[in-house]
Amino acid sequence: MQFLTGHISRCFLAGIVALLPIGGLVLTVVYLESTLAGSWLAKQPWYFPGLGLLATAVAIYAIGLTVSTFLGRWAWNLLDRLFNSLPALGRLYQTLKQILGYGEGKDAIFLRVVLLKGSSPEGEELGLVTNETTDASGLSKLVVFVPGAPNPTTGRLIVIDATRTVPLAMSVSDALKTLLSVGKTPIVLARSPTSA
Repeated sequence: MQFLTGHISRCFLAGIVALLPIGGLVLTVVYLESTLAGSWLAKQPWYFPGLGLLATAVAIYAIGLTVSTFLGRWAWNLLDRLFNSLPALGRLYQTLKQILGYGEGKDAIFLRVVLLKGSSPEGEELGLVTNETTDASGLSKLVVFVPGAPNPTTGRLIVIDATRTVPLAMSVSDALKTLLSVGKTPIVLARSPTSA
């Protein structure tokens, strides 16, 4: 009886895990379409179900096409500077950019990406350096956030000797993309040229 209960529980759990991405996608599509259909778009005579999603996809593609050109990047940088300079909302905008991995360097939440020994002896983990400090004996220490995947907002914070980490040439945004995609995006594990 215990074997049967365990078997049913495992299969039930595996089914839920398998259906989560599909269910999440379906719920997202239904939510977006119902939200867009409830707007002015549904009142147009040429509206058809799915037009809201199609319009969103076309808008995202157009923005991507625009920012991948020289003139588009210039305009996007101008807009970025404008949002950064807003009195109250500018700080919120900067914080959101840093959380999403678009900000790097000394003023950002994450300074750089490092590789460190994982919880198993054979493995290594991606870490995001949040601060640098020294201990009582003067040894250089790094405060490293080791994010979870596919949800990089959870994880653990560790203080580790700087010599036990390997600085990577990977940008913070690329590391976050890797975590969100559970490693399905290309991973560049080359050492940072400044650390060589």
